[in-house]
Amino acid sequence: MIDFRRSHAPVATWVPGARQPAFDPQGIAEIAAEIREPVHVLAGHGHSNGVGIALGGDALASDSGYRLLGTLPPLYPEWLGDRSFCEAHGVRFPYIAGEMANGIATTTMVIEMARAEMLGFFGAGGLAPARVEEAVEELVRELGSLPNWGVNLIHSPNEPSVEERVAELLITRGVPIVSASAFMALTPAVVRCAVAGLRLVDGVVTRRTRVFAKVSRPEVAAQFMSPAPDEILRVLLDRGQITAEEAALAARVPVAEDITVESDSGGHTDNRPLVSLLPAILGLRDSVVASHGCPIRVGAAGGLGTPASVAGAFALGAAYVVTGSVNQACVEAGISPEAREMLASADIADVIMAPAADMFEQGVKLQVLRRGTMFAARAGQLYEAYRTYPSLESLPDPVRQRLERDVLRAPISEIWEGTAAFWRQRDPAELDRAMADPKHRMALLFRWYLGKASRWAIDGDASRRVDFQIWCGPAMGAFNRWTADSFLASPSARTVVQVALNLLEGAAVITRAHQLRTYGVPVPAQSFAFAPRNLI
Repeated sequence: MIDFRRSHAPVATWVPGARQPAFDPQGIAEIAAEIREPVHVLAGHGHSNGVGIALGGDALASDSGYRLLGTLPPLYPEWLGDRSFCEAHGVRFPYIAGEMANGIATTTMVIEMARAEMLGFFGAGGLAPARVEEAVEELVRELGSLPNWGVNLIHSPNEPSVEERVAELLITRGVPIVSASAFMALTPAVVRCAVAGLRLVDGVVTRRTRVFAKVSRPEVAAQFMSPAPDEILRVLLDRGQITAEEAALAARVPVAEDITVESDSGGHTDNRPLVSLLPAILGLRDSVVASHGCPIRVGAAGGLGTPASVAGAFALGAAYVVTGSVNQACVEAGISPEAREMLASADIADVIMAPAADMFEQGVKLQVLRRGTMFAARAGQLYEAYRTYPSLESLPDPVRQRLERDVLRAPISEIWEGTAAFWRQRDPAELDRAMADPKHRMALLFRWYLGKASRWAIDGDASRRVDFQIWCGPAMGAFNRWTADSFLASPSARTVVQVALNLLEGAAVITRAHQLRTYGVPVPAQSFAFAPRNLI
């Protein structure tokens, strides 16, 4: 039988300087926390099998002193991910504030992240193209030629024209990064973002627009990791939206060089655990890259609300991390103070799945806050009525009365007037379809409540507080537990940069503790905990 128990063979001896080594739990914890200093792993004098750590001192080729088992170099939060990520996107930290829809990820948030040498995406999903254009104009004006900011392009199966118009805007205004989300298959709009502006410089294909793809399924990831399909390129060529040269170069690069693996998160989610999903897509990446040779980075999103979870994502192999729910609780988020207070009270289990407004007819659900709101239950009543009855006119009187009284708070006829006015301005084709299809008319009316519920939370409509739709994942509860009794417990102290720096610093501290433990150091439990501190 092989004996796997091994003792360290010393590489040299070490003698202390002004500071003595630590072999006790408290001393080890104090030294382990100094991540920006090289740390020496030592064995005790004589026949002692104790393993400790030290700073400073001198390594000598002699028999005197402590046995030096190894030295760990300094560790910085900047180094936790793939260094090529920072180089490619002009950032210092491998960290992104993700694109919370309806403008909840605000231009202010994106600007603050860019100036802090991180990356942020404006939450364009759910907004009218005119509103997205306003945001893009502000970002261009404030950030100029900085490369480290972007805007979300969300797949809109019910409004393909909106998706096309937003893509056109992002390309023409020179938005440096587009984060594509909710795509189940490639569309001309997202491929155009990736292909328009491709050039050959010194034999290397360069991009005008960098595309991130947020995915939760390997089959979708594979599409973004591969070159654009010929059939979509032909469509774009026929429309005159790309050139023949761009189409030819598209065959040499993947649609996206950064793939964000989204696990259990707020909003749209497949509720997949990161520890299962990320390794699977990393393995897929390796096989795809072997076929075409272009490097692809894979990042992690979903469930990242504590330093431990961020450290875990990097340990799994993430090139970068993306946070969402925790940023929604920050002062820069485009959501009301009342909603932020509700988020600050959430615990890990205070979330629930509810029907999604943008994919209501397909039965798609998203994850929202449950504590303090009846939104999920009431949205569920609407979807059950939609699934059960063929039209608004066929609703039984008790069902109609309950929905008008408890959910809509107005007669269905009145709600339809407002719904029709909205679609008449946004997309008249949807209104034409509703007039011809009673089932679709019912869906549009019920989507009125789902859309309004998000707006009530953003605006802080006190009369509709119980109907607030607040996208939220378990990470919010974990964050609240971590920050309890610290300065970050107060919503007014939560800024997107402060939160980011604390998560990264804490992840580095925990990573150092784990490194030392793998060297045989008896690292105490307190070294795997990081208390929030003011890092700005």
